[in-house]
Amino acid sequence: MDAQAQLEISQRPGHEPEPVEVPAAGEEGLGAGDGEGAPDVRVERASVPGPISRHDGGLAHLPGIEHQLQQVFLNLFLNARDAMPRGGWLSVSTRVDGDLAVAEVADTGSGIPSEQLARIYDPFFTTKGIGRGTGLGLSIIYGIVRDHQGSIRCDSAVGQGTKFTLTLPLEQVVARSAMK
Repeated sequence: MDAQAQLEISQRPGHEPEPVEVPAAGEEGLGAGDGEGAPDVRVERASVPGPISRHDGGLAHLPGIEHQLQQVFLNLFLNARDAMPRGGWLSVSTRVDGDLAVAEVADTGSGIPSEQLARIYDPFFTTKGIGRGTGLGLSIIYGIVRDHQGSIRCDSAVGQGTKFTLTLPLEQVVARSAMK
Protein backbone atom coordinates (compact mmCIF):
# COMPACT_ATOMS: atom_id res chain seq x y z
CA MET A 1 0.00 0.00 0.00
CA ASP A 2 1.51 3.33 -1.02
CA ALA A 3 1.61 6.56 0.99
CA GLN A 4 -1.37 8.03 -0.90
CA ALA A 5 -3.58 5.06 0.05
CA GLN A 6 -2.53 5.37 3.70
CA LEU A 7 -3.34 9.08 3.64
CA GLU A 8 -6.79 8.41 2.17
CA ILE A 9 -7.64 5.97 4.95
CA SER A 10 -6.55 8.35 7.69
CA GLN A 11 -8.43 11.34 6.26
CA ARG A 12 -11.83 9.79 5.60
CA PRO A 13 -14.76 11.72 7.01
CA GLY A 14 -16.99 10.27 9.69
CA HIS A 15 -16.54 10.43 13.39
CA GLU A 16 -19.74 8.75 14.54
CA PRO A 17 -19.62 5.07 15.45
CA GLU A 18 -21.53 2.75 13.13
CA PRO A 19 -21.72 -1.04 12.83
CA VAL A 20 -18.52 -2.43 11.30
CA GLU A 21 -18.23 -6.12 10.37
CA VAL A 22 -15.50 -7.80 12.41
CA PRO A 23 -13.31 -9.02 9.49
CA ALA A 24 -13.91 -5.86 7.43
CA ALA A 25 -12.11 -3.67 9.95
CA GLY A 26 -8.73 -5.00 8.83
CA GLU A 27 -9.34 -5.95 5.19
CA GLU A 28 -8.26 -2.73 3.50
CA GLY A 29 -4.76 -2.64 4.95
CA LEU A 30 -3.98 -6.34 4.54
CA GLY A 31 -1.85 -5.80 1.44
CA ALA A 32 0.43 -3.44 3.39
CA GLY A 33 2.21 -6.38 4.99
CA ASP A 34 3.70 -7.59 1.73
CA GLY A 35 5.51 -6.12 -1.22
CA GLU A 36 7.34 -2.82 -0.84
CA GLY A 37 10.25 -2.98 1.61
CA ALA A 38 9.95 -6.70 2.40
CA PRO A 39 9.68 -8.79 -0.77
CA ASP A 40 9.26 -12.18 0.92
CA VAL A 41 6.56 -11.44 3.50
CA ARG A 42 3.79 -14.02 3.22
CA VAL A 43 0.35 -13.36 4.66
CA GLU A 44 -1.68 -16.03 6.42
CA ARG A 45 -5.30 -15.33 7.24
CA ALA A 46 -6.78 -17.49 9.95
CA SER A 47 -10.06 -15.58 9.89
CA VAL A 48 -13.26 -17.09 8.66
CA PRO A 49 -13.96 -15.55 5.24
CA GLY A 50 -17.09 -13.43 5.11
CA PRO A 51 -19.23 -12.33 8.05
CA ILE A 52 -18.56 -13.80 11.47
CA SER A 53 -21.57 -14.84 13.52
CA ARG A 54 -22.16 -13.97 17.15
CA HIS A 55 -22.94 -16.70 19.67
CA ASP A 56 -26.65 -15.78 19.31
CA GLY A 57 -26.56 -16.34 15.53
CA GLY A 58 -26.54 -12.65 14.52
CA LEU A 59 -23.71 -11.08 12.54
CA ALA A 60 -20.78 -9.78 14.59
CA HIS A 61 -20.40 -6.02 14.31
CA LEU A 62 -18.24 -3.58 16.20
CA PRO A 63 -19.67 -0.20 17.11
CA GLY A 64 -16.86 1.80 15.61
CA ILE A 65 -15.44 4.30 13.20
CA GLU A 66 -14.37 2.12 10.30
CA HIS A 67 -11.48 4.22 8.98
CA GLN A 68 -9.97 4.42 12.47
CA LEU A 69 -10.15 0.64 12.88
CA GLN A 70 -8.58 0.25 9.44
CA GLN A 71 -5.78 2.57 10.57
CA VAL A 72 -5.13 0.28 13.55
CA PHE A 73 -4.66 -2.74 11.30
CA LEU A 74 -2.69 -0.81 8.68
CA ASN A 75 -0.18 0.36 11.31
CA LEU A 76 0.15 -3.16 12.73
CA PHE A 77 0.69 -4.61 9.23
CA LEU A 78 3.31 -1.98 8.36
CA ASN A 79 5.16 -2.56 11.64
CA ALA A 80 5.14 -6.31 10.99
CA ARG A 81 6.49 -5.80 7.48
CA ASP A 82 9.25 -3.54 8.78
CA ALA A 83 10.22 -6.16 11.39
CA MET A 84 10.79 -8.72 8.61
CA PRO A 85 13.20 -7.07 6.14
CA ARG A 86 14.31 -10.49 4.84
CA GLY A 87 10.81 -11.93 4.74
CA GLY A 88 8.66 -14.00 7.04
CA TRP A 89 5.05 -14.66 7.94
CA LEU A 90 2.33 -12.17 8.84
CA SER A 91 -0.60 -13.98 10.44
CA VAL A 92 -3.99 -12.32 10.94
CA SER A 93 -6.91 -13.93 12.74
CA THR A 94 -10.28 -12.70 13.97
CA ARG A 95 -12.85 -14.44 16.11
CA VAL A 96 -15.75 -13.77 18.44
CA ASP A 97 -15.37 -14.63 22.11
CA GLY A 98 -18.67 -14.04 23.89
CA ASP A 99 -19.51 -10.36 23.44
CA LEU A 100 -16.01 -9.47 22.27
CA ALA A 101 -14.25 -9.40 18.93
CA VAL A 102 -10.67 -10.64 19.18
CA ALA A 103 -8.10 -9.93 16.47
CA GLU A 104 -4.53 -11.18 16.48
CA VAL A 105 -1.78 -9.84 14.25
CA ALA A 106 1.45 -11.81 14.53
CA ASP A 107 4.75 -11.77 12.66
CA THR A 108 7.90 -13.86 12.56
CA GLY A 109 10.09 -10.77 12.64
CA SER A 110 12.88 -9.54 14.85
CA GLY A 111 10.75 -9.18 18.00
CA ILE A 112 10.83 -6.45 20.63
CA PRO A 113 13.27 -6.64 23.57
CA SER A 114 11.40 -7.20 26.85
CA GLU A 115 12.90 -4.06 28.40
CA GLN A 116 11.24 -1.97 25.65
CA LEU A 117 7.74 -3.51 25.80
CA ALA A 118 6.53 -1.15 28.54
CA ARG A 119 7.27 1.87 26.32
CA ILE A 120 5.96 0.78 22.90
CA TYR A 121 2.74 2.82 23.20
CA ASP A 122 4.56 6.00 24.31
CA PRO A 123 4.42 8.79 21.71
CA PHE A 124 7.69 9.13 19.75
CA PHE A 125 9.15 5.88 21.10
CA THR A 126 10.37 3.62 18.31
CA THR A 127 12.30 0.38 18.08
CA LYS A 128 13.22 1.22 14.48
CA GLY A 129 16.45 2.83 13.46
CA ILE A 130 16.97 6.58 13.04
CA GLY A 131 14.87 7.94 10.18
CA ARG A 132 12.81 4.73 9.89
CA GLY A 133 9.89 5.52 12.16
CA THR A 134 8.21 8.39 13.94
CA GLY A 135 7.22 6.43 17.03
CA LEU A 136 3.58 7.45 16.60
CA GLY A 137 2.03 4.32 15.06
CA LEU A 138 1.52 2.28 18.22
CA SER A 139 0.58 5.38 20.21
CA ILE A 140 -2.17 6.12 17.67
CA ILE A 141 -3.29 2.48 17.73
CA TYR A 142 -3.49 2.53 21.53
CA GLY A 143 -5.63 5.69 21.46
CA ILE A 144 -8.03 4.35 18.82
CA VAL A 145 -8.46 1.00 20.59
CA ARG A 146 -9.07 2.78 23.91
CA ASP A 147 -11.59 5.13 22.24
CA HIS A 148 -13.42 2.03 20.99
CA GLN A 149 -13.60 0.68 24.58
CA GLY A 150 -11.12 -2.07 23.75
CA SER A 151 -7.73 -3.30 24.86
CA ILE A 152 -4.46 -4.22 23.18
CA ARG A 153 -1.75 -6.59 24.37
CA CYS A 154 1.68 -7.29 22.93
CA ASP A 155 3.62 -10.52 23.32
CA SER A 156 7.09 -10.58 21.80
CA ALA A 157 10.35 -12.49 21.87
CA VAL A 158 13.56 -11.30 20.26
CA GLY A 159 14.35 -13.41 17.21
CA GLN A 160 10.93 -15.09 17.24
CA GLY A 161 8.43 -12.35 16.44
CA THR A 162 5.62 -10.30 17.89
CA LYS A 163 1.88 -10.82 18.40
CA PHE A 164 -0.63 -8.06 19.09
CA THR A 165 -4.02 -9.11 20.47
CA LEU A 166 -6.85 -6.60 20.18
CA THR A 167 -10.10 -7.09 22.07
CA LEU A 168 -13.08 -4.91 21.17
CA PRO A 169 -16.69 -5.04 22.39
CA LEU A 170 -19.33 -6.14 19.91
CA GLU A 171 -22.39 -4.08 19.19
CA GLN A 172 -25.16 -4.77 21.67
CA VAL A 173 -27.84 -5.97 19.24
CA VAL A 174 -30.30 -6.96 21.97
CA ALA A 175 -30.23 -3.51 23.61
CA ARG A 176 -30.70 -1.72 20.30
CA SER A 177 -33.63 -3.92 19.14
CA ALA A 178 -35.33 -3.54 22.54
CA MET A 179 -35.40 0.26 22.05
CA LYS A 180 -37.55 0.05 18.90
